[in-house]
Amino acid sequence: MIGGGPAGLMAAEVLSHGGASVELYDAMPSVGRKFLMAGKGGLNLSHAEPAEPFLCRYGDRRRFVEPWLAAFGVDDLRKWVRELGIETYVGSSGRIFPTDMKAAPLLRAWLHRLRSSGVKFHARHRWLGWNDAGDARFATPHGEISTRADAVVLALGGGSWSKLGSDGAWVSVLEKAAVAVAPLRPANCGFEVAWSPFFRDKFAGQPVKSVAASFGGVTRRGEFVVTAHGVEGGLIYAFSAALRDAIEANGCADLEIDLLPDKAIEQVKIEVERPRGSRSLSSHLQSRLGLKGVKVGLLHESLTKDAFGVPPRLTSAVKALRLRLAAPRPLDEAISSAGGVRFDALDERLMLRAKPGVFCAGEMLDWEAPTGGYLLTGCFASGRAAGRGALDWLNGRR
Repeated sequence: MIGGGPAGLMAAEVLSHGGASVELYDAMPSVGRKFLMAGKGGLNLSHAEPAEPFLCRYGDRRRFVEPWLAAFGVDDLRKWVRELGIETYVGSSGRIFPTDMKAAPLLRAWLHRLRSSGVKFHARHRWLGWNDAGDARFATPHGEISTRADAVVLALGGGSWSKLGSDGAWVSVLEKAAVAVAPLRPANCGFEVAWSPFFRDKFAGQPVKSVAASFGGVTRRGEFVVTAHGVEGGLIYAFSAALRDAIEANGCADLEIDLLPDKAIEQVKIEVERPRGSRSLSSHLQSRLGLKGVKVGLLHESLTKDAFGVPPRLTSAVKALRLRLAAPRPLDEAISSAGGVRFDALDERLMLRAKPGVFCAGEMLDWEAPTGGYLLTGCFASGRAAGRGALDWLNGRR
C-alpha cells in the first residue's frame, strides 16, 4: 500500500480485514497529513443531500464514481465512523461532521485499528517507481530500498498541497510505464480578478456573505472571500470546475453575483430610486438595503463613477454583478486537483491495464468533486473499491 491518505488507509483496511499482509508506505513523517489539515476548521466528512443531487456533484465522472458509492455510500461511511467510536451529526447546511468537529480523534482511532489488524507502517519512504525486476523502489533516509509485493495499491494523492505530500511526482513514473494520465489541474481553487489597487488594499481578506452566484445556468447561495489576487471560498469552489474549463476555452469567465438574493429586483429598484435627500448614495444604500463595506466596494469596482449614480445601472449591478475571472490560482494553492490516471487505463476493479496487480485509488484518479464532503466521501469509497479489487486479485479471482 503506497500512500497514507484516506483512500490508502481505507484500501489497507479492506485488505487487512480480508486476510492480506499489508505494508503501508508513505513519503511523509506521518500519515493522514492532508486529512488532518482538511479537518482543521471542522472535518466535513460527507453531505446528507438526496442521492441524485449528491451524485450530480461528480459531473461527467459520475458514471465511474457511482459504483464506488453504491458499495460504500454516505450511510455506510457514518456507520463506519460510529464503529470507530465517533458519532456524527448533520449540520444546518446538510454537511456531516464528527460531533467534536475534529479529524485527529478519528485518525487516531483508525490507525489504532489498522495496527491491531496487522498493518505495518513505513514513514519517510518516497515511492520512486519500479526496478527492472518489478519491485517497488523507495527513497528512505537511509538510502534507496526495493520491495516485492503480490499486489500494490497506489493512493498518492493529486498535485495540490505539495508540502503535505501531494506533489504529483508519480505522474512521470506512471507515464513511463505506459499509463495514460490526464494533466493535473487545480480544483476547488481560487481565481484571479484584476482588482483596482484601492479595492485590493482596502478589502483583501474580507468575506462577502449571504450572496448568490450563477454560472452556466446553475445558481448557488453561500459566501466567498476577497483576496489580494481575486476570490476564493466555498461558493467559488462550488463552480471551480466549470469556471476553470470556461477560462481554458475562452480566456476568461464571468461569474454573476447577486448581492441581495433575498430581495427581488423590484424591491431593490424601489429603494435605489427612493429620494435620499441630503444623504450620500452610499449611506442611502446602507440604510435602505443594508449594502455596505465590501459589497459596496464591489459595486464601485464593477461600475464607473457615473454609472454608479444611474439607478437602473446600479439596480442591475446589485442583482447581477459581473466578476470577470482571468485565471485559476496555481495548482499547489488549490484544495484538490483534477486530472490523474484516466479511467480507460483501469479495469472495473481500478487495476492498471498496463501493470497487472497494481491498483489506484483516491485523488490520483481522473475525477473531481466540490468541497462539502463530496471529495472526501469519494476518496473513502474509491479506497474501498481498490482494496476489494486487490483482494480479489490476491485470491485468484482475476
